[in-house]
Amino acid sequence: MPERLRLVDLVNARLEQFLDERATQLGSIADDLAVFTDASRDLLSGGKRFRALFCYWGWHAVAGTVRPEDLLAELDEHPDLSSIIDAAAALELFHAAALVHDDIMDNSDTRRGMPAAHRRFEADHARREWVGSAATYGTSTALLLGDLLLGWSDELLDSGLERLAEPRSARAARGEFQTMRTEVMVGQYLDIREEVAWRDAAEADLLPRAHRVVTYKSAKYSIEAPLALGGLMAGGTLEQVAALRAFGLPLGVAFQLRDDLLGVFGDPAVTGKPAGDDLREGKRTVIIALARAALPAGAVRLIDELLGDPTLSEHQIATLQATIRDSGAVETTERIIARSVAEAVAALEDAPLSRSARAELIGLSDLVTRRAH
Repeated sequence: MPERLRLVDLVNARLEQFLDERATQLGSIADDLAVFTDASRDLLSGGKRFRALFCYWGWHAVAGTVRPEDLLAELDEHPDLSSIIDAAAALELFHAAALVHDDIMDNSDTRRGMPAAHRRFEADHARREWVGSAATYGTSTALLLGDLLLGWSDELLDSGLERLAEPRSARAARGEFQTMRTEVMVGQYLDIREEVAWRDAAEADLLPRAHRVVTYKSAKYSIEAPLALGGLMAGGTLEQVAALRAFGLPLGVAFQLRDDLLGVFGDPAVTGKPAGDDLREGKRTVIIALARAALPAGAVRLIDELLGDPTLSEHQIATLQATIRDSGAVETTERIIARSVAEAVAALEDAPLSRSARAELIGLSDLVTRRAH
């Protein structure tokens, strides 16, 4: 646990340093551009740094040479460790960019208990009584913030990769990052498409389609890709990287299914988002597909009529929640989560990875799938 906390501190410090550098760069253009680094700091002040942690432990699983006391020394004394901290921080920038764009697409009002980026900029416009549409300004500025964060994630990744001793490892890691970026973008498209086009699919295809969204929108980029990125930066063999993927993908599925449960049943005081937010947004998740498959026709019609209505009342949210619970979908989802975690942990048995990393990854598997937010 102390090592985990120290890693988070190192990633946070690198992000702060990077944003300070970008604030200086933007400030040389115009003082007005501080809105971007200010919003970035606020957005990055939250989060659990799971992607950064998995990136580091993917690296450690292959390298296996860093001692806990090394994390307390200056990073300049450990160039490989410095490189992986940059890559881990780059993943957090990428995640922040995805959140900004995701909140625009979902028309979300909050993120981590604060106004979503587009709402923040919209409120700034209204407070200053500027001309034109506050909503349009908010959305446009947030889109640019997301684009900046995407570009900055590339810059920070490259700063780490260029210090690696082995160019082949750097090329492999860059390829992994590019693949991850493509997969999460198309996964996001499949998610928003499913919200509007689900009627075109055969009933039997709804669950596999929902699972495909889980895989590409979240599971791969949340856990599998960070693990593989770290392993490749350490020069991992095909067998080692395959073991990291075999652990990461089922755990990533379990991670997202937990997130989907929280999106329907989570406590707003804990999650920082309104109760039943995924219901108002019309998310066609695995939970919804399982519920529809188990419910009688009348209850299915109720779900289809209410799901995706942004004006749902608290009573209607409670009705949908009760209907989903009555279907048995929650229990089924919990079983899938448990089975996926077991599959992930089994993949580490006898894997050609460092013993300390395997132990830490098992601990992280419990942390990411039993969380309340």
